Amino acid sequence: MGSHLVIIGKTGQLAKALQKEIDGTKHTASFYDRSSLDLRANAKTIAKFVESLPPCDALILAAAYTAVDQAETDKKTAIAVNGHAPGIIAKVCKVRNIPLIHISTDYVFNGRSKTPYKVSDATDPINVYGYSKRVGELAIQSSGCRYAIIRTSWLYDGLSKNFLTTMLRLAENKNEVRVVDDQIGRPTYTGHLAKSVLSIADRFMSGKKIHGSIFHVSNAGSIISWADFAKTIFEFQNLITEVTPITTQNFPTPALRPAYSALDTSKFETSFDYTLPNWQEGLAAALTERLQLGST
Repeated sequence: MGSHLVIIGKTGQLAKALQKEIDGTKHTASFYDRSSLDLRANAKTIAKFVESLPPCDALILAAAYTAVDQAETDKKTAIAVNGHAPGIIAKVCKVRNIPLIHISTDYVFNGRSKTPYKVSDATDPINVYGYSKRVGELAIQSSGCRYAIIRTSWLYDGLSKNFLTTMLRLAENKNEVRVVDDQIGRPTYTGHLAKSVLSIADRFMSGKKIHGSIFHVSNAGSIISWADFAKTIFEFQNLITEVTPITTQNFPTPALRPAYSALDTSKFETSFDYTLPNWQEGLAAALTERLQLGST
């Protein structure tokens, strides 16, 4: 017998990937977009919505405030959406005994590590977005609900607005692009992340305990810079656009970014006996997705 999932978020990268992964399986899902639930709403409105949801086997919170630079001047909204709303949802999940799967970020760390961040490492966000996501993590942890928090990094797909699609758009009119070379981590293809999310949902639905509630999930493979990623994108597409490495100082943004944000994924791999494919495989899948579904 299949299970039913509730997914808050419908138009984002991960929600689309989850829909694709769920199609054709024994699972069913109900997706809710902002018109159904605006995470900026007050606590009573959010709680009432979750209370009114039909019975489900797990709730996946895939919606978030993701405008990293804008968050610096829109702190109140970022914290409401990423911090307070998840806590309200988690409290209702506790009452209704619904497992909650929440997506978080590598930006909860300060980027000063020299080795991949473990789940147990101290958080220290250096921008408002990262701070707001950490507020959400803490709110969920203190709610008493059954939960899994998934921290991921450098998320992208083949169609949405992200680093991959931006590089391909720039390559249409430029022979050279300047990309930062002193921020390093691992890219994560949403299709592969979606499989991981569903594996956690399956574990919840099996009745087995999840040992540890925070997991780091990203594609496997070498740790690279954004400039390295751009070069590989162009190589995969046989484009002649050159990548000129620059420093973060040469490309100032309103929000600071962690210089190092690679995640240690061993806890997830051990817990679920599953390792995500190499990030190059993720890139190939995203480019195939782009080719099949058409660029935007």
